[in-house]
Amino acid sequence: MSDTAASTILVVEDDRIVRMLIVDVLEELDYQVLEADGSDAALGFLKDEGNIIDLMMTDVGLPDMDGCELAAAARQVRPDLPILFASGYTESIDVPADMHVIGKPFSIDQLRDKVRAVLGH
Repeated sequence: MSDTAASTILVVEDDRIVRMLIVDVLEELDYQVLEADGSDAALGFLKDEGNIIDLMMTDVGLPDMDGCELAAAARQVRPDLPILFASGYTESIDVPADMHVIGKPFSIDQLRDKVRAVLGH
């Protein structure tokens, strides 16, 4: 089993097509992926102690609760959870020092490298 196969990533993206593309890429890279179309679904995965989640990758621009609010809520449930924000507006978001960001659009290689870096692979 590779390092990546042991890692599960929760992908939170409200755009179905974008979410599908990200999930496909991550699965091709041998990650296990959980999909959430918004903050409510994501929090459901996070609150379920049966789910092992090694990284949450979230869009910043989510309806209802934005990605930054979701990250704060996620850290209430899982304080050590690595968080990777995806945003087309990286220069205008304030990311806490212990969280990460990748700019949209990103290439497969950029996503692979960023996820590996965040997970320490």
